[in-house]
Amino acid sequence: MAGRDLVPATTKNPPLAGEKLPQGTKTTPSLSGGASTLTPPVDHRMHNPVTDHRAHTPMADHSLRPSQELDHVSTKPLSLRPGLTGRGHQMSGERGFFSSDESALNKQIQATHAPDMEDINVRPVLTIIEDILRLARPSAEEHIPTTALATTHGAQAHPHLDMSADKVSRGAYHDEKPYQTGYRDEKAYQPSYRDEKAYHNSSYLETEIVKILAFPINKVSCEIVCKSAGGGDSHQVTMDLLKSLASYTWDAKIVIAFAAFAINYGEFWLVEHLHTKNPLAKNIATLKDLPDTMAVAGGGELRKQFDAVIDLLTEILKVTHCIIQFKELPPLYINTQSPEITAATAHIPSAVYWSIRGLLVCASTLLNLIGGGHEFMISTSASWEILNLAHKLKVILDHLQNQMKICKEIIERKKFEDAYIKFKRLLETSHIDNMRVLTELFRFREDQRPLYDGSRRTNEQLTVLKMKYVLLLISDLELPPEELHVLHIIHNERSVRHDYEVLWLPIMAHGSTMTEFDEKKFYDLRNSMPWYSADHPNLVNPVAIRYAREELHFTHRPLLVVLDPHGKLSNHNAIPMMWIWGAKAFPFTKDWERKLWEESDWNIELLADHIDPRIQEWINANKVICLYGGDDIVWIRNFTAAARAAARSMGVTLEMLYVGKRNPREKVRQCHEAITRENLSHIFAPEYYDYVWYFWERLASMWNSKKQIGRTVEDDRIMKGILDLLTFDSSEKGWAVFSRGNYEITMGIGEKVLPVVERYAEWSYEVDHPDKFVPVLDKHMSGFHPDHHCHRLILPGQAGYIPETVVCTECGKMMDKFVMYRCCTD
Repeated sequence: MAGRDLVPATTKNPPLAGEKLPQGTKTTPSLSGGASTLTPPVDHRMHNPVTDHRAHTPMADHSLRPSQELDHVSTKPLSLRPGLTGRGHQMSGERGFFSSDESALNKQIQATHAPDMEDINVRPVLTIIEDILRLARPSAEEHIPTTALATTHGAQAHPHLDMSADKVSRGAYHDEKPYQTGYRDEKAYQPSYRDEKAYHNSSYLETEIVKILAFPINKVSCEIVCKSAGGGDSHQVTMDLLKSLASYTWDAKIVIAFAAFAINYGEFWLVEHLHTKNPLAKNIATLKDLPDTMAVAGGGELRKQFDAVIDLLTEILKVTHCIIQFKELPPLYINTQSPEITAATAHIPSAVYWSIRGLLVCASTLLNLIGGGHEFMISTSASWEILNLAHKLKVILDHLQNQMKICKEIIERKKFEDAYIKFKRLLETSHIDNMRVLTELFRFREDQRPLYDGSRRTNEQLTVLKMKYVLLLISDLELPPEELHVLHIIHNERSVRHDYEVLWLPIMAHGSTMTEFDEKKFYDLRNSMPWYSADHPNLVNPVAIRYAREELHFTHRPLLVVLDPHGKLSNHNAIPMMWIWGAKAFPFTKDWERKLWEESDWNIELLADHIDPRIQEWINANKVICLYGGDDIVWIRNFTAAARAAARSMGVTLEMLYVGKRNPREKVRQCHEAITRENLSHIFAPEYYDYVWYFWERLASMWNSKKQIGRTVEDDRIMKGILDLLTFDSSEKGWAVFSRGNYEITMGIGEKVLPVVERYAEWSYEVDHPDKFVPVLDKHMSGFHPDHHCHRLILPGQAGYIPETVVCTECGKMMDKFVMYRCCTD
């Protein structure tokens, strides 16, 4: 055993005081075999026995008969001879080992099973077994690595050992680096959790359950020694032990047998550890002829045999953990009669049989060492039996772990569904403040600060948002820079800084993992935001992500979800209100939205006041304002020249502003440069792209906002105006809107407005005052009808409301409806 580490992963789950233990019996049946059962005696010192706190009824499902054994591990029977080469005895494995008739063997195993007591929480006993296996190692080994053994619970370090790796896996905070975190209810997902302080308390291990199982454990320990010394048939001895343990559940059978072996195993190594220091141990070691055992074990054939034994014990320990895990699966989320459980439990009896048989082989190996000294040699057949048993258990363990994985996936799905329903109800319920809702948006440890304050560059607790309006900016990592820029502007214009706070919730694609590129993109975005952000996308609760996708219909375009100070969801998406009215839209409720629309009219202030501060100056000066768009530079040159000439001839002060097109591309940039170079009109400056985008995005937001409050094109002048502008923008030529201050307004498509303006000499006499310029222009544009027109309309992609019929702005006829897919690369 020298040089081989056996450090089982310790699971933690203290038995709960006040729970019931199986009823003791007055008589103790024999362990010699037969149909008698072994039940623990009553300890009269105990007043409050302990049973498994997860079990409420006997585990009747463990008595299910296995349907079949693993076909791919069945081999021909391996004939083994008794290993009597030393002064001890090797148990024979002639009968039933890897028998091709697995079903017959399973029937024999099932016939020994007759549970008649409540489930016992055997975790405390298994903890002691793990400690014995860890501590009973060759004394030459001074250090045991923390990763020597990964059990079915994962590579968990033993409590006595360095826990630094476990701390890292739970997510130690490193600023500006990927952040991994454990869920707040992490303990609830680990039924075997045991407090560290309780572990180090010596009185903890003297639990009621350990005491009550001590008697059967010691009886089986003696039985193992006797049977192994007798060199009997390993199959028959295994069956005898199973009959003796008939009244226990499968997990209790294997733990009792394992504990019984651990007693002999630990006593063997205890003598070996102390024989050089303690006279009593020295005398015992002398009688056992063990003084030179470890000198021999330092290398050679004996070392290999110890390694093989430890490998087998490791597999048995893993199988034991897995069997216990099946019993601990929460019945609230998975039915014990479900196909997934049945498929797994069908192999548990076989797993228990082969595990106990493996323990007998290990015990026989140790027994042969006693009195054999350095003359001990194990037979070839016994070596093969150890190796084959380890392989057999590995295959069984793989099947059990695969089924466990399926069961855990089912449980996690059901837990997640319950958590999602709870989250939805939480948002529908009124609370004292918003902290409960905000807390459920994240998953984090109590010592973490899940928020990042972009203005102070510090991490903060959620309490900084308590009793405030919180605007949840929900987006992926492809947040458009123009949207971010406009949000910056609106965020900075708040007159009262504490009215609301913005919180960015980054959402990754479903099932995707963050790459190094994603990490950099996230931190670049987070550090560019002056508001609060989740410190890392992994902190966002998956139930919140699902709610955003299913209830808020988040796909790719950002949302601005409003939570009031009591955590109530008051607006599913406040971006339209934010784009239209800026900070004036606070508190972003539907009632306030209706009120703002009641105060609004179809005029130049609504169209462009928030786009360019010069608009308000022109309105106050009662100037004629012209907004125009398109990407045909020839039309732009002709139109701007004609409009300025007409205005000069009539003494009208005209201000013109170019607003481009929806989805501005290269042509718009070229037009922008030409207008600037040739001084044709005003332009947005300096970030023309952002403001052109903002102008058209506001129009789409107006459309969506009106639609959400139930207005239609037929009964709403503003929606009619928006529809006309969207129609104009879809044409190949340009378009224009004229307004006198914030009063009269008219607009037309390029093929109509340009001819009318160019013929200004024909109607200029009607404009005897600058205030009449727009009404006269409107009259002549209304009366002008081109010989041919072909208008198109592209509605906003997120509009939702699609009118059944649309009237042509030129001739009043119903427009035909088509589905169009367009890729435009200029």
